Amino acid sequence: MNFFRGVMGGQAAGPQPSGAETIQKLCDRVASSTLLDDRRDAVRALKSLSKKYRMEVGTQAMDHLINILQTDRSDSEILGYALDTLYNIICNDEEEEQDENAQKQADDLGAQFTDTFIQDPEHVTLLLTLLEEFDFHVRWPAVKLLTALLKNQGPQIQGIILVSPMGVSRLMDLLADSREVIRNDGLLLLQQLTKGNAAIQKIVAFENAFERLLDIITEEGSSDGGIVVEDCLLLLLNLLKNNSSNQNFFKEGSYIQRMKPWFEVGDDNSGWSAQKVTNLHLMLQLVRVMVSPVNSPGATASCQKSMYQCGLLQQLCTILMATGVPADILTETINTVSEVIRGSQVNQDYFASVNAPSNPPRPAIVVLLMSMVNERQPFVLRCAVLYCFQCFLYKNQKGQGEIVATLLPSTIDANSISAGQLLCGGLFSADSLSNWCAAVALAHALQDNLTQKEQLLRVQLATSLGKPPVSLLQQCTNILSQGSKVQTRVGLLMLLCTWISNCPIAVTHFLHNQENVPFLTAQISENLGEDERLVQGLCALLLGICIYYNDNSLENYTKEKLKQLIEKRIGKENFVEKLGFITKHELYSRAAQKPQPIFPSPEQMLFDHEFTKLVKELEGVITKAVHKSSEEEKKEEEVKKTLEQHDNIVTQYKELIREQDAQIQELKEQVTSMTSLSEQLQATITQQQSQIQQHKDQYNILKLKLGKENQGQSNSQGDGSQVNGLQTEELTQLREEVEELRKQHSLLQTQLGDKDALISSLKSGAAQTVEGPAGASDNTELLQELEALRSQVQSQSSEISQLKTERQELLRRAEGGSSDTLPSSDSSLDAAKVAELESRLAAQTSESERLKAEVKSLSESRVELEQQLASATSTVAILQTEKAKLQTDVQESKKEQDDLLMLLADQDQKIHSLKLRLKELGETVEDEDDLDTRDQTDDDEEEEDEDED
Repeated sequence: MNFFRGVMGGQAAGPQPSGAETIQKLCDRVASSTLLDDRRDAVRALKSLSKKYRMEVGTQAMDHLINILQTDRSDSEILGYALDTLYNIICNDEEEEQDENAQKQADDLGAQFTDTFIQDPEHVTLLLTLLEEFDFHVRWPAVKLLTALLKNQGPQIQGIILVSPMGVSRLMDLLADSREVIRNDGLLLLQQLTKGNAAIQKIVAFENAFERLLDIITEEGSSDGGIVVEDCLLLLLNLLKNNSSNQNFFKEGSYIQRMKPWFEVGDDNSGWSAQKVTNLHLMLQLVRVMVSPVNSPGATASCQKSMYQCGLLQQLCTILMATGVPADILTETINTVSEVIRGSQVNQDYFASVNAPSNPPRPAIVVLLMSMVNERQPFVLRCAVLYCFQCFLYKNQKGQGEIVATLLPSTIDANSISAGQLLCGGLFSADSLSNWCAAVALAHALQDNLTQKEQLLRVQLATSLGKPPVSLLQQCTNILSQGSKVQTRVGLLMLLCTWISNCPIAVTHFLHNQENVPFLTAQISENLGEDERLVQGLCALLLGICIYYNDNSLENYTKEKLKQLIEKRIGKENFVEKLGFITKHELYSRAAQKPQPIFPSPEQMLFDHEFTKLVKELEGVITKAVHKSSEEEKKEEEVKKTLEQHDNIVTQYKELIREQDAQIQELKEQVTSMTSLSEQLQATITQQQSQIQQHKDQYNILKLKLGKENQGQSNSQGDGSQVNGLQTEELTQLREEVEELRKQHSLLQTQLGDKDALISSLKSGAAQTVEGPAGASDNTELLQELEALRSQVQSQSSEISQLKTERQELLRRAEGGSSDTLPSSDSSLDAAKVAELESRLAAQTSESERLKAEVKSLSESRVELEQQLASATSTVAILQTEKAKLQTDVQESKKEQDDLLMLLADQDQKIHSLKLRLKELGETVEDEDDLDTRDQTDDDEEEEDEDED
């Protein structure tokens, strides 16, 4: 223990060992000690020395510490000491007072130890396993160590974690830890983990990261929260920036709606702490990530729609018009609103309706433009306002018309300040930055809008008292010729180029001033310094636009004369070289990257993003137009006419093909509907057939039952005749009472005969009933089949004639179309394309014929199935009627048979009682067998007597 006392700072006798020796002894103790307490004390000592002797501990003890992590998993205390020691030797967080060289050496040392640690990927997997330990002394150091590894060698650690089973999921569990220290350090770990790795970003997002992070932000107080909110926002930015999959997941999960409460800030000046400003700045950046112009147009439009519907845009506009908002938050809010409304007509219309809380209320656009042309406002704020105005006018012809309308004489209101007045004031002010911003803003009001370019030609300006007004176009050229600052001239030239491009009327107005062309040629032909080269290039572009979009309405300045002027005064090669100065400028490529005007200083504010697109589009065509001769232009015009004719032919064929596509689609839909109907009818027929079979089976069962009952009735009738077989002649010997009974018996026997006849008639009627409907049904079925065949033949004949008529009509239309359009094409190219279109037409026609044949066959099968269904339904109805009738007859027969049986039973009782009574009176009553024998004997005696006689 004396050794450990010496290490831990106690006094020991003798010379003190060096740090390296002490570390070596501690490493030996860690490796060789069998007692856990000894190893724990040695690791604790290494931890205390790891900061002072970082190099020695890292070199000698790293393997032993990793071995401790692998073998002593049961003791959380020694695991915590080992993880802390590894963190101290790998982490590069040095004290601030160290110089740059010491910090660089420390960084190199951390990277070196990190490389040593991750040589075996299992070491990182071991750390991920230790994260599952709930013990604070293990989990927290493991989180810090993994974060330090990611800072030093991020891509390598990301690759190991990505292939580790459940690696990202284990890290996501840190956000659910109830201990805020671990949760907060887990946020820092996930920030390092998600940097620049789209695969890990997707996995983290689908591990419900958005839900957890937004919950933490809400729990911590949203924008009023502390550093934890900032860490959550930074992690959200990592997950969403340049990751379209996560952006779509964020939008589909309705998380945009949960961002609205973040921006509910008050108007007071007291609630803006530094942390709140940072949080709100990150929140605005998060909104911008979702609607960035670099995203796909569809995704951006969808997010813009969601932000308007949930009220987020309205909340941002409230901040925009609020008082007491810090300048950097206001600037970022303007940029955010700009991208939320960019290219979205609904959002742009809403922004146009926003008014500032002033007296009287002014439109928000006017208030923002007042800041843009005010040279006392911060430069970044003026750039933000310009970007907002550009986004408001982007693909918004309605907004462009409203801005230009404020400059027209009929709409100018002298009592209020309009956007047009502010732009004109900025365009001709003494501040070059205001000149440039106003010129670019006005150019965006004309972008891709021929109508507004022509309308702006009507604008007249009053220069001074006593002088007639001049047009805005002329005033711009006048200021240009006065030799103002480079920034002002560049802005005016960009405005003029945008104005007259693709507008021959504006070109004519520009050329109508006799001073403009000489000024441009003089500017281009001079040899000026580096600063003036950009102006020369823009002048060459403006002159080239005058050539390319010239309609030759002015005799002095036709295309040919302007090209001759260039060749004499400037030279074609020199002209093209000066034109190329624009794209070679260093600020041109910077402006062409993003729509937002971002400049480090006002002096570098020269190019506009949309103007770079215009230059890229026109540079090549202007170069060709300058080098072309008059003969080539005539040929081009002829080619253009031919192409126009060809385009007309192609358009006609396209319309015809479109119509046939619509017909084919309609026929396909009919085929689909008929197929489904056929399947339904087939199912109905199958069901009806099963019902018919059931009815047939019931009918056969009833027939069998009826036959058995008829047989029973005949047997009972035979027994009755035997019972009633007493001869009335034998009863004549009885007394008067017996005579009277015999009379009653004969009467009853007569009635019984009537009943027997009635039963016989009922039986014959039932037999006729059974036989009659069967024959009738057979005849009915034959007639129905005959009628079905006739109707089927008629329907097929009508469909065949209809299809023939449609085929003749289609052929006639196709021949008519081809005969009308073919003579107009003269060249071989047109003939080839027409032939190709005709082949496509023939293919479409054959496809239409095939589908019609399918429709015809399906129609026939449908008619046949309907006929089968009708015949089956009629057969079922007939059988059901017969069944009901037979059941009624059977019931009636049963009832009558029961009545007859009752009568016969009464007669038997009466006869039996009479016989008993006769026997009691002493009379001899013979049975039926004796009577039959006596009758036979009497007959024989009578025959003998007759023979004797």
